[in-house]
Amino acid sequence: MFFEEHIQWPVQHLDRDYETVKSLTETFILIYQRLFSNICLPALEKPIEVGSAFEGWSPREEDITYRLLVPLKPPRGHIFHLEAGPVWPMRNFRIRVELVCTCEMAQPAGWTRCLLHEAEQEQWRNDGPNIVDDLCTDSYLDVQKIARYFQMFVRRSWRALPVSAAHRLTVLPSDRSCKFCVTQRREERILIELLFGVQEGGSDIFVSSQYTEAAYTPSTMWPESYAVAEMKFFRHIASQTLPDTCHLRCLQICVRCLLGRDFSTYTLKTVVMHLLTTIPLSEWGRRHFWERLNNILQYLQSCLEKKELKHFFIGNENVPEEIILPLELRMAAPVNLFQHLMQNPYAFQHAQLEFGELRNRVGRMVLYGC
Repeated sequence: MFFEEHIQWPVQHLDRDYETVKSLTETFILIYQRLFSNICLPALEKPIEVGSAFEGWSPREEDITYRLLVPLKPPRGHIFHLEAGPVWPMRNFRIRVELVCTCEMAQPAGWTRCLLHEAEQEQWRNDGPNIVDDLCTDSYLDVQKIARYFQMFVRRSWRALPVSAAHRLTVLPSDRSCKFCVTQRREERILIELLFGVQEGGSDIFVSSQYTEAAYTPSTMWPESYAVAEMKFFRHIASQTLPDTCHLRCLQICVRCLLGRDFSTYTLKTVVMHLLTTIPLSEWGRRHFWERLNNILQYLQSCLEKKELKHFFIGNENVPEEIILPLELRMAAPVNLFQHLMQNPYAFQHAQLEFGELRNRVGRMVLYGC
Protein backbone atom coordinates (compact mmCIF):
# COMPACT_ATOMS: atom_id res chain seq x y z
CA MET A 1 0.00 0.00 0.00
CA PHE A 2 2.82 2.40 0.87
CA PHE A 3 4.60 1.60 -2.37
CA GLU A 4 1.51 2.30 -4.46
CA GLU A 5 0.04 5.27 -2.61
CA HIS A 6 3.03 7.31 -1.55
CA ILE A 7 5.73 7.01 -4.19
CA GLN A 8 4.17 6.16 -7.53
CA TRP A 9 2.84 9.59 -8.51
CA PRO A 10 5.91 10.92 -10.43
CA VAL A 11 5.35 8.39 -13.22
CA GLN A 12 1.75 9.56 -13.53
CA HIS A 13 2.86 13.21 -13.75
CA LEU A 14 5.42 12.34 -16.39
CA ASP A 15 2.90 10.47 -18.52
CA ARG A 16 0.50 13.39 -18.33
CA ASP A 17 2.90 16.21 -19.16
CA TYR A 18 5.54 14.54 -21.30
CA GLU A 19 3.92 15.18 -24.69
CA THR A 20 3.28 18.83 -23.86
CA VAL A 21 6.90 19.40 -22.83
CA LYS A 22 8.28 17.54 -25.85
CA SER A 23 6.03 19.29 -28.37
CA LEU A 24 6.62 22.77 -27.01
CA THR A 25 10.42 22.54 -26.75
CA GLU A 26 10.75 20.99 -30.20
CA THR A 27 8.57 23.77 -31.62
CA PHE A 28 10.82 26.46 -30.12
CA ILE A 29 13.92 24.75 -31.54
CA LEU A 30 12.31 24.43 -34.98
CA ILE A 31 11.39 28.13 -35.05
CA TYR A 32 14.92 29.06 -34.00
CA GLN A 33 16.43 26.88 -36.72
CA ARG A 34 14.24 28.45 -39.41
CA LEU A 35 14.86 32.02 -38.31
CA PHE A 36 18.60 31.82 -37.74
CA SER A 37 19.83 29.15 -40.17
CA ASN A 38 21.78 31.69 -42.25
CA ILE A 39 22.92 33.90 -39.36
CA CYS A 40 26.15 33.56 -37.38
CA LEU A 41 24.49 32.30 -34.21
CA PRO A 42 24.91 28.85 -32.58
CA ALA A 43 22.90 26.04 -34.12
CA LEU A 44 20.57 24.24 -31.70
CA GLU A 45 20.23 20.47 -31.84
CA LYS A 46 17.40 18.28 -30.55
CA PRO A 47 16.94 18.75 -26.78
CA ILE A 48 18.02 15.85 -24.56
CA GLU A 49 15.78 14.95 -21.62
CA VAL A 50 17.79 14.93 -18.39
CA GLY A 51 17.21 15.05 -14.66
CA SER A 52 14.97 13.34 -12.15
CA ALA A 53 11.61 14.08 -13.82
CA PHE A 54 12.58 12.22 -16.98
CA GLU A 55 14.51 9.52 -15.10
CA GLY A 56 11.34 8.71 -13.16
CA TRP A 57 12.24 9.47 -9.54
CA SER A 58 11.47 13.16 -9.01
CA PRO A 59 10.98 13.70 -5.27
CA ARG A 60 8.54 16.62 -5.41
CA GLU A 61 4.84 15.99 -5.78
CA GLU A 62 4.24 19.54 -6.97
CA ASP A 63 6.24 21.83 -9.25
CA ILE A 64 8.20 19.10 -11.00
CA THR A 65 10.74 20.76 -13.28
CA TYR A 66 11.28 19.15 -16.67
CA ARG A 67 14.90 19.82 -17.63
CA LEU A 68 16.26 19.47 -21.13
CA LEU A 69 19.81 19.99 -22.34
CA VAL A 70 20.01 21.82 -25.67
CA PRO A 71 23.31 21.01 -27.46
CA LEU A 72 24.95 24.00 -29.14
CA LYS A 73 26.89 23.69 -32.38
CA PRO A 74 29.10 26.48 -33.77
CA PRO A 75 27.71 28.45 -36.71
CA ARG A 76 29.30 27.98 -40.12
CA GLY A 77 32.82 29.35 -40.30
CA HIS A 78 33.40 28.93 -36.54
CA ILE A 79 34.61 26.26 -34.13
CA PHE A 80 34.30 25.80 -30.37
CA HIS A 81 37.56 25.15 -28.56
CA LEU A 82 37.15 23.77 -25.02
CA GLU A 83 39.70 24.94 -22.47
CA ALA A 84 39.55 22.74 -19.37
CA GLY A 85 40.37 23.73 -15.83
CA PRO A 86 42.40 21.35 -13.62
CA VAL A 87 39.93 20.62 -10.79
CA TRP A 88 38.07 17.31 -10.33
CA PRO A 89 35.33 16.18 -10.01
CA MET A 90 33.53 19.27 -11.28
CA ARG A 91 35.86 20.48 -13.98
CA ASN A 92 35.10 23.89 -15.38
CA PHE A 93 35.65 24.87 -19.00
CA ARG A 94 35.80 27.99 -21.07
CA ILE A 95 34.58 27.77 -24.67
CA ARG A 96 36.63 29.87 -27.05
CA VAL A 97 34.97 30.75 -30.36
CA GLU A 98 37.34 30.81 -33.31
CA LEU A 99 36.97 31.48 -37.03
CA VAL A 100 37.98 28.72 -39.46
CA CYS A 101 38.61 28.73 -43.20
CA THR A 102 35.68 27.51 -45.31
CA CYS A 103 37.22 28.23 -48.73
CA GLU A 104 37.57 24.55 -49.59
CA MET A 105 34.28 23.45 -48.07
CA ALA A 106 31.02 22.91 -49.93
CA GLN A 107 28.96 26.03 -49.42
CA PRO A 108 25.24 25.89 -48.58
CA ALA A 109 22.77 27.75 -50.74
CA GLY A 110 23.07 31.49 -50.30
CA TRP A 111 26.45 31.31 -48.54
CA THR A 112 29.50 32.47 -50.51
CA ARG A 113 31.85 33.92 -47.90
CA CYS A 114 34.81 32.65 -45.95
CA LEU A 115 34.63 34.72 -42.81
CA LEU A 116 38.27 34.13 -41.99
CA HIS A 117 39.57 35.47 -45.28
CA GLU A 118 36.88 37.93 -46.22
CA ALA A 119 38.46 41.29 -46.95
CA GLU A 120 35.49 43.22 -45.55
CA GLN A 121 35.34 41.14 -42.40
CA GLU A 122 33.98 43.93 -40.26
CA GLN A 123 31.05 44.36 -42.66
CA TRP A 124 29.54 40.91 -42.02
CA ARG A 125 29.50 41.66 -38.33
CA ASN A 126 27.04 44.46 -39.05
CA ASP A 127 24.71 42.29 -41.14
CA GLY A 128 22.81 41.06 -38.05
CA PRO A 129 23.33 39.28 -34.74
CA ASN A 130 26.45 37.13 -34.52
CA ILE A 131 27.97 34.83 -31.97
CA VAL A 132 31.13 36.81 -31.21
CA ASP A 133 29.56 40.22 -30.66
CA ASP A 134 26.26 39.14 -29.10
CA LEU A 135 26.95 35.92 -27.18
CA CYS A 136 30.63 36.10 -26.23
CA THR A 137 32.83 37.97 -23.79
CA ASP A 138 36.42 38.33 -25.03
CA SER A 139 35.78 35.57 -27.63
CA TYR A 140 34.48 33.11 -24.99
CA LEU A 141 30.86 31.89 -24.96
CA ASP A 142 29.00 33.74 -22.23
CA VAL A 143 26.34 31.69 -20.38
CA GLN A 144 24.38 34.70 -19.21
CA LYS A 145 24.24 36.31 -22.65
CA ILE A 146 22.98 33.06 -24.19
CA ALA A 147 20.35 32.66 -21.45
CA ARG A 148 19.08 36.23 -21.92
CA TYR A 149 19.03 35.91 -25.70
CA PHE A 150 17.01 32.70 -25.64
CA GLN A 151 14.62 34.01 -22.97
CA MET A 152 13.86 36.95 -25.27
CA PHE A 153 13.41 34.57 -28.21
CA VAL A 154 10.96 32.37 -26.25
CA ARG A 155 8.86 35.38 -25.22
CA ARG A 156 8.57 36.65 -28.79
CA SER A 157 8.01 33.23 -30.37
CA TRP A 158 5.25 32.31 -27.91
CA ARG A 159 2.93 35.02 -29.21
CA ALA A 160 2.91 33.44 -32.66
CA LEU A 161 2.06 29.91 -31.47
CA PRO A 162 -1.58 28.68 -31.56
CA VAL A 163 -1.12 27.14 -28.11
CA SER A 164 -0.76 30.65 -26.64
CA ALA A 165 -4.53 31.17 -27.04
CA ALA A 166 -5.32 28.55 -24.40
CA HIS A 167 -2.18 28.63 -22.26
CA ARG A 168 -0.15 31.30 -20.48
CA LEU A 169 3.65 31.41 -20.56
CA THR A 170 5.77 33.09 -17.89
CA VAL A 171 9.55 33.32 -18.32
CA LEU A 172 11.13 32.88 -14.89
CA PRO A 173 14.29 34.60 -13.61
CA SER A 174 17.44 32.63 -14.40
CA ASP A 175 20.89 33.83 -15.41
CA ARG A 176 22.27 30.47 -16.63
CA SER A 177 19.27 28.83 -18.34
CA CYS A 178 15.91 29.50 -19.94
CA LYS A 179 13.27 28.62 -17.37
CA PHE A 180 9.58 29.13 -18.01
CA CYS A 181 6.18 28.09 -16.71
CA VAL A 182 3.24 27.11 -18.89
CA THR A 183 -0.13 27.52 -17.16
CA GLN A 184 -3.00 25.56 -18.65
CA ARG A 185 -6.72 26.34 -18.52
CA ARG A 186 -7.29 24.56 -15.23
CA GLU A 187 -4.39 26.49 -13.69
CA GLU A 188 -2.20 23.41 -13.90
CA ARG A 189 1.42 24.43 -14.26
CA ILE A 190 4.28 22.82 -16.13
CA LEU A 191 7.79 24.03 -15.29
CA ILE A 192 10.39 23.65 -18.03
CA GLU A 193 14.08 24.52 -17.88
CA LEU A 194 16.31 24.55 -20.96
CA LEU A 195 20.01 24.19 -20.21
CA PHE A 196 22.64 24.76 -22.88
CA GLY A 197 25.67 22.60 -23.49
CA VAL A 198 28.57 21.75 -25.77
CA GLN A 199 29.45 18.09 -26.29
CA GLU A 200 32.91 16.83 -25.42
CA GLY A 201 33.90 15.15 -28.68
CA GLY A 202 31.49 12.31 -29.47
CA SER A 203 30.93 11.37 -25.83
CA ASP A 204 27.92 11.54 -23.51
CA ILE A 205 29.64 14.23 -21.45
CA PHE A 206 28.86 17.91 -22.00
CA VAL A 207 30.02 21.20 -20.63
CA SER A 208 26.81 22.93 -19.68
CA SER A 209 25.21 26.08 -18.34
CA GLN A 210 24.05 24.32 -15.16
CA TYR A 211 24.44 26.01 -11.81
CA THR A 212 27.31 25.09 -9.52
CA GLU A 213 27.62 25.04 -5.74
CA ALA A 214 30.29 27.74 -5.90
CA ALA A 215 29.39 31.12 -4.42
CA TYR A 216 30.33 32.76 -7.70
CA THR A 217 30.75 31.26 -11.16
CA PRO A 218 31.99 33.56 -13.97
CA SER A 219 29.61 33.83 -16.90
CA THR A 220 32.26 32.42 -19.27
CA MET A 221 32.73 29.31 -17.09
CA TRP A 222 30.91 26.11 -18.12
CA PRO A 223 30.97 23.18 -15.64
CA GLU A 224 31.32 19.62 -16.87
CA SER A 225 27.96 17.84 -16.79
CA TYR A 226 27.25 14.11 -16.49
CA ALA A 227 23.48 14.55 -16.83
CA VAL A 228 23.22 12.88 -20.25
CA ALA A 229 25.39 9.96 -19.13
CA GLU A 230 23.21 9.55 -16.03
CA MET A 231 20.05 9.54 -18.14
CA LYS A 232 21.55 6.89 -20.42
CA PHE A 233 22.60 4.84 -17.39
CA PHE A 234 19.08 4.73 -15.96
CA ARG A 235 17.61 3.89 -19.37
CA HIS A 236 20.17 1.09 -19.72
CA ILE A 237 19.13 -0.28 -16.31
CA ALA A 238 15.45 -0.06 -17.28
CA SER A 239 16.14 -2.08 -20.43
CA GLN A 240 17.71 -4.86 -18.35
CA THR A 241 15.07 -5.14 -15.61
CA LEU A 242 11.42 -6.05 -15.09
CA PRO A 243 8.70 -3.38 -14.75
CA ASP A 244 8.43 -3.86 -10.96
CA THR A 245 12.08 -2.96 -10.30
CA CYS A 246 12.25 -0.71 -7.24
CA HIS A 247 15.53 1.20 -7.66
CA LEU A 248 13.86 4.46 -8.72
CA ARG A 249 11.36 4.26 -5.87
CA CYS A 250 14.20 3.66 -3.38
CA LEU A 251 16.06 6.69 -4.68
CA GLN A 252 12.90 8.75 -4.63
CA ILE A 253 12.07 8.06 -1.01
CA CYS A 254 15.65 8.72 0.15
CA VAL A 255 15.78 12.06 -1.65
CA ARG A 256 12.41 13.08 -0.19
CA CYS A 257 13.89 12.57 3.27
CA LEU A 258 17.04 14.62 2.67
CA LEU A 259 18.09 17.21 5.20
CA GLY A 260 20.88 19.77 4.95
CA ARG A 261 23.59 20.14 2.34
CA ASP A 262 26.07 17.39 3.20
CA PHE A 263 23.91 14.69 1.62
CA SER A 264 22.92 16.21 -1.66
CA THR A 265 20.60 14.62 -4.18
CA TYR A 266 23.66 13.82 -6.25
CA THR A 267 25.24 11.94 -3.32
CA LEU A 268 22.28 9.56 -3.05
CA LYS A 269 22.04 9.22 -6.81
CA THR A 270 25.73 8.20 -6.89
CA VAL A 271 25.15 5.62 -4.16
CA VAL A 272 22.25 4.05 -6.06
CA MET A 273 24.21 3.95 -9.33
CA HIS A 274 27.10 2.15 -7.60
CA LEU A 275 24.74 -0.40 -6.05
CA LEU A 276 22.99 -1.04 -9.37
CA THR A 277 26.33 -2.23 -10.79
CA THR A 278 27.24 -4.41 -7.79
CA ILE A 279 23.92 -5.99 -6.72
CA PRO A 280 22.38 -8.26 -9.42
CA LEU A 281 19.46 -6.54 -11.15
CA SER A 282 17.31 -9.61 -10.51
CA GLU A 283 17.39 -8.65 -6.82
CA TRP A 284 15.84 -5.21 -7.31
CA GLY A 285 12.22 -6.39 -7.62
CA ARG A 286 9.38 -4.94 -5.55
CA ARG A 287 9.63 -7.72 -2.97
CA HIS A 288 13.23 -6.61 -2.33
CA PHE A 289 12.19 -2.99 -1.70
CA TRP A 290 12.96 -2.78 2.00
CA GLU A 291 16.17 -4.78 1.67
CA ARG A 292 17.50 -2.53 -1.12
CA LEU A 293 16.48 0.58 0.81
CA ASN A 294 18.57 -0.68 3.72
CA ASN A 295 21.47 -1.39 1.33
CA ILE A 296 21.43 2.25 0.21
CA LEU A 297 21.57 3.53 3.77
CA GLN A 298 24.27 1.02 4.74
CA TYR A 299 26.39 1.93 1.73
CA LEU A 300 26.07 5.63 2.51
CA GLN A 301 26.96 4.99 6.16
CA SER A 302 30.02 2.98 5.13
CA CYS A 303 31.17 5.73 2.77
CA LEU A 304 30.64 8.28 5.52
CA GLU A 305 32.73 6.29 8.00
CA LYS A 306 35.53 5.97 5.46
CA LYS A 307 35.02 9.57 4.29
CA GLU A 308 35.08 8.25 0.75
CA LEU A 309 32.40 8.14 -1.95
CA LYS A 310 33.79 7.57 -5.43
CA HIS A 311 32.43 9.52 -8.37
CA PHE A 312 30.49 7.11 -10.57
CA PHE A 313 31.79 8.17 -14.00
CA ILE A 314 35.42 9.02 -13.26
CA GLY A 315 37.83 6.09 -13.21
CA ASN A 316 35.04 3.55 -12.65
CA GLU A 317 35.41 0.24 -14.51
CA ASN A 318 31.76 -0.67 -13.82
CA VAL A 319 30.28 2.02 -16.07
CA PRO A 320 28.31 0.19 -18.81
CA GLU A 321 29.94 0.19 -22.24
CA GLU A 322 26.80 1.75 -23.74
CA ILE A 323 27.75 5.03 -22.05
CA ILE A 324 30.40 6.85 -24.08
CA LEU A 325 32.97 8.59 -21.89
CA PRO A 326 36.03 10.60 -22.89
CA LEU A 327 39.17 8.49 -22.57
CA GLU A 328 40.57 10.80 -19.91
CA LEU A 329 37.56 10.10 -17.66
CA ARG A 330 37.86 6.33 -18.08
CA MET A 331 41.62 6.41 -17.42
CA ALA A 332 41.52 8.92 -14.54
CA ALA A 333 42.09 7.94 -10.94
CA PRO A 334 38.86 7.64 -8.90
CA VAL A 335 37.65 10.90 -7.41
CA ASN A 336 36.38 11.15 -3.83
CA LEU A 337 33.14 13.15 -3.48
CA PHE A 338 33.62 13.14 0.31
CA GLN A 339 37.06 14.74 0.19
CA HIS A 340 35.72 17.76 2.05
CA LEU A 341 34.85 15.54 5.04
CA MET A 342 38.49 14.54 5.36
CA GLN A 343 39.57 18.16 5.42
CA ASN A 344 36.88 19.56 7.70
CA PRO A 345 36.17 17.80 11.05
CA TYR A 346 33.12 19.97 11.69
CA ALA A 347 31.61 19.04 8.32
CA PHE A 348 32.21 15.35 9.13
CA GLN A 349 30.46 15.59 12.51
CA HIS A 350 27.57 17.47 10.96
CA ALA A 351 27.25 14.84 8.22
CA GLN A 352 27.10 12.07 10.84
CA LEU A 353 24.24 13.82 12.63
CA GLU A 354 22.39 14.38 9.37
CA PHE A 355 22.79 10.76 8.36
CA GLY A 356 21.20 9.65 11.64
CA GLU A 357 18.22 11.91 10.97
CA LEU A 358 17.99 10.76 7.37
CA ARG A 359 17.88 7.11 8.44
CA ASN A 360 15.17 7.88 11.01
CA ARG A 361 13.05 9.79 8.50
CA VAL A 362 13.28 7.01 5.93
CA GLY A 363 12.11 4.53 8.57
CA ARG A 364 9.20 6.75 9.62
CA MET A 365 8.11 7.32 6.03
CA VAL A 366 8.07 3.60 5.20
CA LEU A 367 6.33 2.62 8.43
CA TYR A 368 3.87 5.49 8.75
CA GLY A 369 3.83 7.18 5.35
CA CYS A 370 4.92 10.55 6.71
